[in-house]
Amino acid sequence: MDHFLDITADVCPMTFVRTRLLIERMAAGDTATIVLRGAEPIENVPASVTELGHLVTAMGPLAEDPARARIAPERETCDGDMVLRIAKT
Repeated sequence: MDHFLDITADVCPMTFVRTRLLIERMAAGDTATIVLRGAEPIENVPASVTELGHLVTAMGPLAEDPARARIAPERETCDGDMVLRIAKT
């Protein structure tokens, strides 16, 4: 099952808190797409996911990703927004 989380409006440590809550709801083998904004979340959230023992399967710019279509229409995106894909182990 693929989960989706947009944390572009959040700042650390809430970016990690919301990511961890998502992971707790996921079953082993589930995947998630997480949209991030800002240098601190882009650096810290993938590192924290890995520290918890889960897999970072991909990371890239939102502008080039199909996940862009999943962002709420009223939410503005920025050039620096990133998409993080993870898998729960």
